[in-house]
Amino acid sequence: MRHTLLLVSLLTLGACATPPPPATDAASIPMPTLAYPAARTVDHVDDYHGVKVADPYRWLEELDAPDTRAWIDAQNALTQKYLAAVAQRPQIHARMTELWNYERFGLPSREGNRYFLTRNDGLQNQAVLYTMDALDGEPRMLLDPNTLSTDGTVALSGTEVSPDGKYLAYGASSGGSDWQEWRVRDIASGEDTSDVVQWVKFSGAAWAKDSSGFYYGRYDEPKGENKLKAVNEFQKIYFHKIGTPQASDVLVYDRPDQPKWGFQAEVSEDGHYLIVTVTEGTDERNRLFYRDLTLPKAPMVELIPTLEASYHFIGNDGPVFWFQTNLDASRNRIIAIDTRQPAKSNWRTLVPESDATLVRTTLVNDQFIAQYLRDAKSEVSRFGVDGRALGSVTLPGIGAVDGFNGKPDDSETFYSYTSFTVPTDIYRLDLATGESTLFRRPQVAFDPEQYETRQVFYASKDGTRVPLFITAKKGLTLDGQQPTLLYGYGGFNIPVTPAYTVPMATWLDRGGVYAVANLRGGGEYGETWHEAGTRLNKQNVFDDFIAAAEYLIEQGYTNPEKLAIYGRSNGGLLAGATALQRPDLFRAALPTVGVLDMLRFNQFTIGWAWESDYGSPQKPDEFAALRAYSPLHNIKPGVRYPAILVPTGDHDDRVYPAHSFKFTAALQANAAGPGPYLTRIETRAGHGAGKPTSMQIDEWTDMLSFLVRELDMQ
Repeated sequence: MRHTLLLVSLLTLGACATPPPPATDAASIPMPTLAYPAARTVDHVDDYHGVKVADPYRWLEELDAPDTRAWIDAQNALTQKYLAAVAQRPQIHARMTELWNYERFGLPSREGNRYFLTRNDGLQNQAVLYTMDALDGEPRMLLDPNTLSTDGTVALSGTEVSPDGKYLAYGASSGGSDWQEWRVRDIASGEDTSDVVQWVKFSGAAWAKDSSGFYYGRYDEPKGENKLKAVNEFQKIYFHKIGTPQASDVLVYDRPDQPKWGFQAEVSEDGHYLIVTVTEGTDERNRLFYRDLTLPKAPMVELIPTLEASYHFIGNDGPVFWFQTNLDASRNRIIAIDTRQPAKSNWRTLVPESDATLVRTTLVNDQFIAQYLRDAKSEVSRFGVDGRALGSVTLPGIGAVDGFNGKPDDSETFYSYTSFTVPTDIYRLDLATGESTLFRRPQVAFDPEQYETRQVFYASKDGTRVPLFITAKKGLTLDGQQPTLLYGYGGFNIPVTPAYTVPMATWLDRGGVYAVANLRGGGEYGETWHEAGTRLNKQNVFDDFIAAAEYLIEQGYTNPEKLAIYGRSNGGLLAGATALQRPDLFRAALPTVGVLDMLRFNQFTIGWAWESDYGSPQKPDEFAALRAYSPLHNIKPGVRYPAILVPTGDHDDRVYPAHSFKFTAALQANAAGPGPYLTRIETRAGHGAGKPTSMQIDEWTDMLSFLVRELDMQ
């Protein structure tokens, strides 16, 4: 979730890969009668603080067991049979393919006097990495991840160019897994070297200043257990020297006494320091250590040894380090710490906390570029390293930006801009003049002028003021009859900001309304807002989402028969829990790759790391709170729940797919409504990041077809 909200999913095999049927008149295709696949139950009971909790579908946690594979195949066959009867499905697939087929670019970066950027020509499964001598130079293909597998299921998870511009270190993940394998490519020849680094997870590559090698974080190879299920603990930092085998890599830092500590390594721009951010799961707070790389066998200095706030290293001027922190500043500020006088009494505030939320700071052209959110919309300001205000960056409109990367001596930087109806544009910012110029603009078969986005504010159950973006065609009639899709996330201090996506453009194109709620638990208003939606306060997130639905109904946008909810990962928990708590409010729900078993989430892969947001079932008070909203444990027999489709991937090693399997089996066995209650299980697929374009189109065709059918859309 937090450190690596990199989403992954891969090519479908079997039923889910079936293409949509040819166009057919809706009246000629009767919806099939549903007979849910049999799911046996077992007499398994767990004891939590004296409370007995049955887990009748525990066997579905064994992903590769014959019974589980048979259940997966049967579920996929049923789902595809149902979706095949949706007459609009071929049109949805065709329109989404048309909308997805546009040229798009990543942000350019410069290293060793060369530029690097990614480009997707439209329907390529993965974007291709190019290099060029100048911005207006002829791009040369450096790495095409589409050639790394025949089915598009190997995706780039990270790239880092060496400071001398000679080497590209790149990470790749296979089959949707968070596990990465890193290799090195000679940029001049375009050929890979012999370097291979395995068992990397939640880590990039941090090059030494002399380009001799890179630092990275890895775990021990899982032994005796499915590598997609094994708990990830005891991360270590290693240094890999170019041209040597991984077995010769030098262990730089580990903590055998701290199994849950994670390490993110980076090298200061001057090459003087190794900066180590020390995390505990997804807790926003972190420790900060450093090592002087100019001194042989220098010790690791615990500059910030306690877990009290977040500290994000921005850069340094010799021994003076600059950080973005929420210490005594819920919405963040910029401080300076002189490592020669590290006592907290000597720390200096350079840019104080403001009424907007500071979400990211970079150091380019010897100035801080500070990205803020004001009511979930982007603002950007520039400051000197002494904190002096240098002005703001004029943005194209109300939307969201990203980027502003570079080096202290760069005179330019690049950033992206997007909104709910505007695909991502790339801009070049001249830091000498402060002027922005358009670098790349995609051409899409979608007219943003037909649509408008409004931001409104509504009151949650306890009176908290919550923002809500509503995007729809201009001139929408508020007659309560509009098919509406409500999205939310509400967790891990992650803000939800305006963004163009092809599935939502397709939804708008079919006359749908798209609403996005900025719920507590997210990062829109700083750490106070985040904490208000965590642990014992998690119910606030569901209350906020329910209040958003009630607002849309009260204001005449929609009604319960025309309203659907959607969320992914932590948002899948949101959609699942909310659909169960207020089944009267919704016609359909899409809890996607969701955390749905809140009593066992910490037993798989990296799930233990989420206890900072969710709490722990091993603590009595937090167990009670978790059980009160856990979707798996709150399915009540005889209740008419909304139609629910549960998409997941059978190789998701972020949110273990047994969450979705067990939830679906329990729902099918207990719900009294007409449903349907279905799951869509991608095989050889993971959590979402790096998902091939073809798979995204197929997945979203099915999800939108489900909504079109259940909301009775044309």
